[in-house]
Amino acid sequence: MIQLTRLNGDPFNLNAIMIEQIQSLPDTTITLTNGKKLIVKDAEIEVVHKITAYYQEIGIQKAINKAGETGE
Repeated sequence: MIQLTRLNGDPFNLNAIMIEQIQSLPDTTITLTNGKKLIVKDAEIEVVHKITAYYQEIGIQKAINKAGETGE
């Protein structure tokens, strides 16, 4: 899970694996795999860094990198 901040300042945790897309429109808009959209205060690059750190923490980053190397 990653911690983000809603536009009203309330923090919340989001399962980063559910994220499909992130855009700055200019607010950071996160689209989940179920189609739901969330708008957060966090900058797009901050969200990407949090996702990457989370993936490394749970060990999925190595699997993603390895799959990319083998073309799977």
